[in-house]
Amino acid sequence: MHRSLANFSSTRNSLFILLLTLAFAFSTPAQKPMEPEQKPGETSNVAVVLVTPSQATAAVGGKLTFQAVAKDASGNPLPDSVKFWFAAPTDVAGADQSGVVSFFQPGEVTIGALIGNKIGYAHVTIGKPHIARIDVAPLGSPLPVGATQRLSATPRNANGDPRTDISITWASLDSKIATVDPAGLVHALKPGKVRITAAADNVTGETSLDIVKNTVSAISLAPESSSTKTGTVVHFTAKDKSGAAIPFQITWSVQGTGAQIFSDGAFVAERPGTYTVLATLGEMHATASVVVAPRDIAREAEPVGFAMPPDEQFAEEWIWDHYAYLSAISDKLYVYDISDPAHPRPGETLKVDARLINDVSVTPDGKIGVITREGASSRKNGIVFLDTSDPMHPKVLSEYSATVTGGVHSAYINSHYVYITDDATGSLRVIDFADVKNPREVARWEVESSGQMTIALPEGEGVATAGRYLHDVQVVDGLAYLAYWRDGLVILDVGNGVKGGSPEHPQFVSTCRFNYDELYGAGWLAGAHAIYRYKNYVFVGDEVFPGIFSLASRERIPVRGIVHVVDVSDLQNPREVATYSVPEAGSHNIWVFDDVLYMGYYNGGARVLDVSGELRGELYNQGREIAHIWTGDSKGYRPNLPFAWGAYPHNGQIYVNDVHSGLRVYQLGKHRPYSSTTTPAL
Repeated sequence: MHRSLANFSSTRNSLFILLLTLAFAFSTPAQKPMEPEQKPGETSNVAVVLVTPSQATAAVGGKLTFQAVAKDASGNPLPDSVKFWFAAPTDVAGADQSGVVSFFQPGEVTIGALIGNKIGYAHVTIGKPHIARIDVAPLGSPLPVGATQRLSATPRNANGDPRTDISITWASLDSKIATVDPAGLVHALKPGKVRITAAADNVTGETSLDIVKNTVSAISLAPESSSTKTGTVVHFTAKDKSGAAIPFQITWSVQGTGAQIFSDGAFVAERPGTYTVLATLGEMHATASVVVAPRDIAREAEPVGFAMPPDEQFAEEWIWDHYAYLSAISDKLYVYDISDPAHPRPGETLKVDARLINDVSVTPDGKIGVITREGASSRKNGIVFLDTSDPMHPKVLSEYSATVTGGVHSAYINSHYVYITDDATGSLRVIDFADVKNPREVARWEVESSGQMTIALPEGEGVATAGRYLHDVQVVDGLAYLAYWRDGLVILDVGNGVKGGSPEHPQFVSTCRFNYDELYGAGWLAGAHAIYRYKNYVFVGDEVFPGIFSLASRERIPVRGIVHVVDVSDLQNPREVATYSVPEAGSHNIWVFDDVLYMGYYNGGARVLDVSGELRGELYNQGREIAHIWTGDSKGYRPNLPFAWGAYPHNGQIYVNDVHSGLRVYQLGKHRPYSSTTTPAL
């Protein structure tokens, strides 16, 4: 499994640094915008570039035309023309080379125009769109006379993104059967069917309720009392006096700060303590008690060894047998023998034509490797197949770039197919390498985003698609799970049979979308980045960077991003059930083995998380963290600043690839006793 950060690249071409975000193959400038480098022998009288309008507002789906003029140091206009227009972040907007900018998402956008070696900027605020529909969640069972139940309604944009900023107006179409208050709380009055509507923004959604006679005279709860630990889900069931389960909708609540109970009676606590669970059906009530102890699973992380080439930044890692392959944020692939984890022994470094080798993986038999390329001088990126039968001395076998010259960010090997992401078009490509000397594309699949456009890149670099980006893919049991940036989680049948798909003919199964504008606010480059299927859950990690930044800068980069836990037990209806959110840090690569999740959390270091059992609520607050590994190094690329890309368990060790401080090897040590002073604040 492999996944990597969009936007890492060389700083040799500052135009690409500003470009960016565009195909996600290039990096962007530092938080304070940089000027392009002046080429040897190049002269320019341009002192400033003025872009008009300098401030503007726009609507999703709209366009604006910008103009730019260069002036010399005396303020005189110059005849120089614009070399290149760009918009950042490009998942929000895209610019063509006539200065016309198209807007795809709500948020804030920086528009830039390059003239000479100077850049002028404009700023646009894109308003939130009108909603397209309101989904009212149906009740799972009838509502008896005298009972109350709060309904849930989700307004959605045309692209399916959920909204929480919309005020809903509720109404009952037969108030003799049931009424509904402004909060969506239904009061059942007499038997019958009633339609309840939810309206907002000239859109109406509805659900139908069955109101039935209350045949229950008393209720009780099972279990009546329970002892558990933080993070462990306890399911409560309401029963009638005969001990049978009640077939009506129950209203659940919990008394005590630090726990919650869901509409299906699932209880989970974030803090140890004693809680009272309350079930209500009309005038009837029943209670149960829960005693919650600390999970108390934390362990020390003990350093074992490390490898850190001077002035180098590591990206992806792939570990098998007793070898570690690490791609650098450059044109090099590093190889280490890790049979002695305390002293990784370097092998032959492989160098290819690329600004960035982003991803690396090896087939299960260890014979064939795949690396992805971005920014090749030949302008033919794609992927490179390696002969890894001699693991310490990988050799190039063949290349595939015919349909992915714009760059490949991530790749996933499954059988004799490799599923790759195409930077230029934001599509999935399936490459058959049964004949590894002659690999061939056998399929292409892409989402139809509500906003996207093709943009010409400068200096003959080709084209890219703004507004659509595929970042990561994993294939498990004939299903492909795609981290499709702003389009969220997408599931395809590539051989499972649920939709008749195959590697040559991927078929859409379902999707789960997240509202990144609401999650992180305006001005951030944000989307679904990492993907990992484990049991009935898919872990979807968000990657969130400033709209403009530079990996080459030695300054701290303020990254963000949480992990969404999506229940896919019903493949047709995936639903988010939990999150894992490390404050002030950004999620990255994820691996899960034997009920333990290992991941790089960028400036939050590496994390080891217990994901056993059922997952509900906010996992960070539940004491599920086994270890928090600080990966900063005083001699690192950014001294004492961790930037953990990923963490992989292997033979009792944890191998962390940190962008700033290289390959770090740890092992879990002694138990670290629980302390309430270290419990995360709610």
